[in-house]
Amino acid sequence: MTTTDQPRALALVGMPGSGKTLCAKHLEARGFYQFRFGQIVVDEVARRGWPLNPENERIVREEFRAHEGMDAIAKRALPHLRAALDTRPSIIIDGLYSFSEYKLLHSELGASMVVVAVISARHLRYHRLATRLERPLTSAEAEARDYQEIEKIEKGGSIAIADYTLLNDGPAADLLAALDGLVNRLGLRP
Repeated sequence: MTTTDQPRALALVGMPGSGKTLCAKHLEARGFYQFRFGQIVVDEVARRGWPLNPENERIVREEFRAHEGMDAIAKRALPHLRAALDTRPSIIIDGLYSFSEYKLLHSELGASMVVVAVISARHLRYHRLATRLERPLTSAEAEARDYQEIEKIEKGGSIAIADYTLLNDGPAADLLAALDGLVNRLGLRP
């Protein structure tokens, strides 16, 4: 891969509980800049003075998209991503959601973006979501969120179009080793 072919942005996609944030935090610990798309929603919930919970996050996500289009979160993230790319060789995007967001970023960031899908068996994802410290979800809430993200947020498209796929059905160390190998092969540098 030549220097001009090297990606500058790695976007992590996947269903809730698949391991996207684990991967993003791991790369951040390696020195990469990472931007979490979900933080835009969390920040808006907080700005409104609402309790941070799955229902309020859903309301904000859907409201953004209803008023600003299916690529609303990517539009809001783009200035942050461009600023980071001005000062860093590469960046990590945690949680690219909709196919419209993928198309916008692909257009704006061009071939310099690589999409990595982190996938996991549903029962494992639901267990992780139920036992996580921040914003845990019951199995029923996790299933409702899956349906909402597939049906209302176009999430399947960004996963289906991924350039690479990492399976997260074993120990976290195995996933992170596979991620490190991919990042090294791609020549990404913090």
